[in-house]
Amino acid sequence: MSTYRDLTLPLALRARVTTSGSARGTVLRTVGTRERRSHLTAPRVPTVGIDIGGTKVMAGVVDADGNILEKVRTETPDKSKSPKVVEDTIVELVLDLSDRHDVHAVGIGAAGWVDADRARVLFAPHLAWRNEPLRDALQDRLAVPVMVDNDANTAAWAEWRFGAGRGEDHLVMITLGTGIGGAILEDGQVKRGKYGVAGEFGHMQVVPGGHRCPCGNRGCWEQYSSGNALVREARELAAADSPVAYNIIERVKGHVPDISGPLITELAREGDAMCVELLQDIGQWLGVGLANLAAALDPSCFVIGGGVSAADDLLIGPARDAFRRHLTGRGYRPEARIARAQLGPEAGMVGAADLARLVARRFRRANRRRVERYERYGRYTQALRGTAADRSSRTTQDPDS
Repeated sequence: MSTYRDLTLPLALRARVTTSGSARGTVLRTVGTRERRSHLTAPRVPTVGIDIGGTKVMAGVVDADGNILEKVRTETPDKSKSPKVVEDTIVELVLDLSDRHDVHAVGIGAAGWVDADRARVLFAPHLAWRNEPLRDALQDRLAVPVMVDNDANTAAWAEWRFGAGRGEDHLVMITLGTGIGGAILEDGQVKRGKYGVAGEFGHMQVVPGGHRCPCGNRGCWEQYSSGNALVREARELAAADSPVAYNIIERVKGHVPDISGPLITELAREGDAMCVELLQDIGQWLGVGLANLAAALDPSCFVIGGGVSAADDLLIGPARDAFRRHLTGRGYRPEARIARAQLGPEAGMVGAADLARLVARRFRRANRRRVERYERYGRYTQALRGTAADRSSRTTQDPDS
């Protein structure tokens, strides 16, 4: 099977027939309006998905059924380094996988705001990306089509295609990690908004004048229902030497900064009362936010992912209860289903690879058409030269004609 690399124009032709940035943007916008129909007929070829976070870069080769054929991972370069350092890391991972797999396209799920053309990372809180033209930079180096999107969008797409959201026409995904990310899918299409930054639910203000958020505002939802909120509350209790925190203080040998989200979840599963209560608090705030989103978006399903969702019913149970209590029109309207994500930490990587498959088809077709047009033009010019040569020959043989 030929790859995109085989379909690109020969070097001699590339100088005459080039693909401009605006043309690439047009192709991606076309993909965005036809995602639902396109994924059913996208080429069943392996693609690479990349999930870039504040601490790790994970890359994997994914087939058309969402199966991960191989996965590699490395630490994210320090955010003080130049964007090119992160770009180099991505290229190294892709080339490493390409040595063993026939890669046709690359999809990137970035923890940051991506513009509507899915070309630039406008802002990444954990990386030195500010209006960074990531797609074109990587595409030039990798010689395969590249798709860039927000990591919550790619995770939501994966859950809709292969996980907890299968069969849903109106889905909202919430990712609970350090903060809160989100994504909206309607009729099989990711809703990115006019400027590409829809789904930043974590910065809805739920407590006016509440906790300060790194975004600059106060009382954002993620300050009450996220991994950071969970750890902050546990550390405050431990620092105050609260009797309810003795168990966790003993577990970290009195070193409060060692308290982490996974440790709180572990102790909650063991029955530690304080940790169970903290997860209940996080879950209740989660339910309040979901009720607000239901009032605005009316989805059929909420999928809860991210690292904090590993607490499962310790978190999801209280969220369902709070959702029912705060839902507008409760008792007189259908309730959205609330489900835990099924694909785990690989969701963003799988979704990025699957979305890249759609872009691969568009670029393959576009290049075929360009090659065909050039060949037709070549045949046409060759025919013109032949006609001119015949006329010249006849003139030479019969100068009086």
